[in-house]
Amino acid sequence: MTLDDLRVFIAVCRAGSLSAVARDLGRSQSAVSQHVKRLERETGVALLERHTRGVVPTQAGRVLQAAAAHSMAGLDMAVRSIQESVRGDVGSVRVTTGATTLRHFMSEAVVDFHHRYPRASLEFQTESSSSRCFDALAADDLDLAWVTIGERVRGIEQHPVVELPWVLAVRADDPLAARPRIGADDLAEIRHIRLPARSTSRAHLDAALAALGVPGRSDTSVADWDTAILLAELGLGHAVVPDLPGRTAGSGGALRFVPVPVLPPLSVGWAVRSWEALTPLARAFADTVRRTCAGSGA
Repeated sequence: MTLDDLRVFIAVCRAGSLSAVARDLGRSQSAVSQHVKRLERETGVALLERHTRGVVPTQAGRVLQAAAAHSMAGLDMAVRSIQESVRGDVGSVRVTTGATTLRHFMSEAVVDFHHRYPRASLEFQTESSSSRCFDALAADDLDLAWVTIGERVRGIEQHPVVELPWVLAVRADDPLAARPRIGADDLAEIRHIRLPARSTSRAHLDAALAALGVPGRSDTSVADWDTAILLAELGLGHAVVPDLPGRTAGSGGALRFVPVPVLPPLSVGWAVRSWEALTPLARAFADTVRRTCAGSGA
């Protein structure tokens, strides 16, 4: 069993095709198949099921794929960390985020980082939810994921950075806009614009509302926080959203953001496979985001 065997096997599991991996690697399909067969001989079990449309891992194959992917990602990160320690400020930082992350939490940090490390590059991969960020972090050679902090995830460390209070986004001409704060009774009476259905922030909010005895009435569900705010501004409902840096801290125009202190704050921050194994540049960017978030009062 070699590292190349495992890398090829992981690629086959993800692609669902021996021929596709062969094309990507510039090898013959027979050569790719030999890597899988060598693993099957050593483990003594079938690792792939062949179908007319490709291949899928068996139960044993899924176990090996998960373990190998985690180990390979850690090994790749360690090699990059060693290489970047030698090269200094030359290298890249790969980050996976949600749709609104870069605008609200990282814009100042990106500028600061580029000023301090002009020869380094930042690469961003957008995912639709924290759970998908966790999956991408575990499966790929990504350094950092910006997520809503939630339950423990195997093989992933979560490091809170910001505690975000909740606010109610409401039109300025709505009676609730004049309130100093929103209570549980108010939340029970409004028409909610719901956050993304499978998001961690939605799960946190729904659990908090349920604890207050607020029914989950909803006419609209959206893909991200910014869309919820936009629909509230259009008068299509009320949006309970986190108090995002640079977006909901103040009020003005047609929209107001009223504090909802009865809801516990939402914690967001970094997820990594191993903080100690981060490359110097990745740790520098993570610290830059932490510092700029603290400076913004988020």
